[in-house]
Amino acid sequence: MAIKIRIPTPLQKLTNNQPEVEVSGADVKAVLAALEEKHPGLRERLYDDKGTLRRFINFYVNDEDIRFLKSEETALKDGDELSIVPAIAGGR
Repeated sequence: MAIKIRIPTPLQKLTNNQPEVEVSGADVKAVLAALEEKHPGLRERLYDDKGTLRRFINFYVNDEDIRFLKSEETALKDGDELSIVPAIAGGR
């Protein structure tokens, strides 16, 4: 089951400058674990010290924010896309 993950520019150095990678997994948690296995170093950027997803990074499955679904337990199916989007703050 292939899940396409869209990688934000600041993290692409960890994916050999690839803006998209594919891994397998039944839910968001499994996909992020597979992503870390394939591209070590991403986990520490996505999770805090307590092992929870960082607040200022948003995760979308097919344009749906996982916070409004089942968070890391959100089920995935072949062909789904997971987007990792750093939050942007500031401005006037």
